[in-house]
Amino acid sequence: MARMHTRRRGSSGSDKPAADEPPEWSDVDPEKIEDRVVELAEQGHDPSQIGIKLRDEGVTGTPVPDVKLATGKKISTILEENDADPEVPEDLRNLMERAVGLREHVQENPQDYQNKRALQNTESKVRRLVDYYRGDELEADFTYSYDVAKAILEEN
Repeated sequence: MARMHTRRRGSSGSDKPAADEPPEWSDVDPEKIEDRVVELAEQGHDPSQIGIKLRDEGVTGTPVPDVKLATGKKISTILEENDADPEVPEDLRNLMERAVGLREHVQENPQDYQNKRALQNTESKVRRLVDYYRGDELEADFTYSYDVAKAILEEN
């Protein structure tokens, strides 16, 4: 599939190996994993950061290579069940952070045409994601603007 804002084709990436069950050496109780996921979320970590922390640090010293294999649920599902999910989805939040940073840079450096273009592309991606999430993850009347994004980022 082609990339969104260039004429180039995308590069293929690696796939996770197919596995039906967690490895034998990782025999952590699923309830302990869920408790650790909620604990990390309350500390302010995003779902992707939680997965990395569980992979590296684990629960009680034993690493968890794949939360979904160990518990049967994704990290985001665990967070939803325990009312610890973030207000704004992680991918949208990351794009908003980038857009706010680019907007501030362009305001200070009005001759930086490359970053003006990057800001246009990033805000376009944000608007696409807002359309995707509107109604489910976001309010039905949510619209993206620089001020709204800045307020959301300062809030968290």
